[in-house]
Amino acid sequence: MTYKHGVYCREVPTSILPPRRISAGIPVVFGTAPIEGQDVTDRKINEPVLCYTYSEFERAFGYSGDWEKYTLCEFARSQFGLFGVAPVVFINVYDPAVHTSGDPAEPDPSKVTSADIIGGITDGEPTGLELVDRVFPDFRLIPGIICAPGWSDDPAVAIAMAAKTRQINTLFECCMVMDISTDTVPKYTDVPAFKNDNNLTDANMIVCWPKVRLGDETFHMSTQLAGLMGSIDGLSGDIPYRSPSNSLLYMDSAVAGDKEISLGLEQVNYLNGQGIVTALNFIGGWKAWGNRTACYPSVTDPKDAFIPINRFFSWHSNTFITTYFQKLDWPITRRLIQTIIDSENIRLNGFRSMEILLGGRIEFLEDENPVTDLMDGILRFHTYLTPPCPAKEIINTLEYDPTYLSNLFS
Repeated sequence: MTYKHGVYCREVPTSILPPRRISAGIPVVFGTAPIEGQDVTDRKINEPVLCYTYSEFERAFGYSGDWEKYTLCEFARSQFGLFGVAPVVFINVYDPAVHTSGDPAEPDPSKVTSADIIGGITDGEPTGLELVDRVFPDFRLIPGIICAPGWSDDPAVAIAMAAKTRQINTLFECCMVMDISTDTVPKYTDVPAFKNDNNLTDANMIVCWPKVRLGDETFHMSTQLAGLMGSIDGLSGDIPYRSPSNSLLYMDSAVAGDKEISLGLEQVNYLNGQGIVTALNFIGGWKAWGNRTACYPSVTDPKDAFIPINRFFSWHSNTFITTYFQKLDWPITRRLIQTIIDSENIRLNGFRSMEILLGGRIEFLEDENPVTDLMDGILRFHTYLTPPCPAKEIINTLEYDPTYLSNLFS
């Protein structure tokens, strides 16, 4: 041992850890883009591309107003041009060299199919929805909302999207937004049956109907809802605890098929009661209308059935993972356990003070940590938290009180 004579200092890890900040509502969007005019070596095909601005999107993919052929352009227009929310991860599955009509020298984006969006593993490389797992390794950003406007109205695509919201990189969780096709289901009364018949009932799934129109532009409602959710998150400290319902959309009419439709409060509430988000023009202009995920009404657990509570649980879980990943493989000591407990309780108390939570706490319970688990290097914490439910009903009881007639004689 080295002989020492003097004054020395050493450092120990901070006992309180600040949380890692993550963006709650980052969309990961799958679709097609007009890349035919680009040099072959510059084409982004089945490759996640992070864009913060409209110009970055155009440089990466080009732009076209033909949104039926090039669905990513619709999302870029809404996200950057209307809601002003960034960033977005875009994934184009259209390959002009593969998706052709007859002569290989005349590319045809209409040859892209739902199977291209769903994707898989081709020659050892992920394609389509499998690329969700590339987002965090590539950009250190956790997916917040999985989108595929123009494609998610295929139930097979929607179910595959819902499956990809869980176990992202084996760790993370998010939600997805989808549409029910107004061409297939033009009447609002038929929408719930289509939803149930096609098993569109996942807790991480947000189902939208109909389309929305602004001037000459028609958007899938899932496109605008994703922008609205990101906008509300931005106004809420990047914490997804508020519902997008009763907030303004950029639209001047609702569209089913080629026709404008008008839905009253009774009709939109019928859709809400079946776990479907829609649009309402009632007081204050056109607004998103609905708080429920697709699992409602068969599942009524607030953690699963309310959009903001479902999203908060996923966000809180993702934040916990990214914050304490740095503590993996440390020796299991009382100091390690107390560091996690203290750090989390400080954060939860802060949420309670800001009324983001009604209450919350984390505990390390002896009966949930058997000796055999501790011997195997396993620590189990238990977090109790209660995000506020959206006030979907406000009721005021009016009663005639005859005692005030005495005021006539004052």
